[in-house]
Amino acid sequence: MTKNKTLLVVGAGGFIGGFICAEGLSRGYDTYAGVRESTSRRYLSDTRLHIVNFDYDDYDKLRLQLSKAAPEGGWDCIIYNLGATKCANFRDFNVINYVYLRNFIEALRDEELSPRRFLFMSSLSALGNADDKNYTPIDSRTIPHPNTRYGLSKIKAETYLETLIDFPWTIFRPTGVYGPHEKDYLMMIKCIDNHFDFGVGYRKQMLTFIYVDDLVGAMFDALASDRTIHRKYIISEPKAYTQKEFRAIVAKALGKKAVIPVKLPLWMAYVASVVAEKIGVLTLKPSTLNRDKYKIMRQRNWTCSIEDAVRDFGFKSDFPLEKGIRITVDAFLAEKEAARTKKNK
Repeated sequence: MTKNKTLLVVGAGGFIGGFICAEGLSRGYDTYAGVRESTSRRYLSDTRLHIVNFDYDDYDKLRLQLSKAAPEGGWDCIIYNLGATKCANFRDFNVINYVYLRNFIEALRDEELSPRRFLFMSSLSALGNADDKNYTPIDSRTIPHPNTRYGLSKIKAETYLETLIDFPWTIFRPTGVYGPHEKDYLMMIKCIDNHFDFGVGYRKQMLTFIYVDDLVGAMFDALASDRTIHRKYIISEPKAYTQKEFRAIVAKALGKKAVIPVKLPLWMAYVASVVAEKIGVLTLKPSTLNRDKYKIMRQRNWTCSIEDAVRDFGFKSDFPLEKGIRITVDAFLAEKEAARTKKNK
């Protein structure tokens, strides 16, 4: 009997991680879900999953956990999805997004468990500001100059991987990922559901998106191609949208005819970001709105090229924004109705 390929998903407990694990099982992988002891298992309920607890802060313990959990011969593929997009203390970005990755790979190598393929989830923010004047698309030739602490931690992790010439890494730089259960875009959907759409700045802003199923499908297609080893890929729907177009698509999915666009000047958004960040520090709870987020909102051009991904592993987007938002909004409305029903009981 042919043995199934094995897959380890590191950072499996989050929004994207649950989708990766589900797709791994769907594609016939013997799938391991790597999580912290305290991580929610909400999206990891499939009994076929092997749940593995990792302590990323204790290197010796991590080595032991990897050694005990690994199947014979180690994992065929590892998707490293662990990372922090917001932190109450900005220094934590470096620890979580860079130090944890370095420790994890060194532990794999020390235990002789290097996989056949390793895919690292980075971010488009690793490249920093784009051409906000001419709106030139971001592509593989764009020189990274990250302008956020989050982006800096991601490019640092990428640079570490590039030093490993004998390790089979591939790097993904996705644009904004959305879908059911995602929280940041859900906030925007909730605002539009309440008839308001908040934007920042008065100059045109071009936004790009990737639906979670398209991103996850691309991961497995890239892992199946030898052309992707030691390569970096931008992952996005090929079309960019204005805030007005995004608002119209969400409003249509919600069945809302009257939505009031509210434009905030950049200085006001900056003040709000600083205040929210300070509150987050005082309460030890990371705030969605902070100075990093302000720089991301300030950027006018998120247009990007996916030609390398199309060429090397046939990437295509099956979920244009209108289709993906419809699914996302339907999930939001279903949860909203379930909460209302529970409250009225």
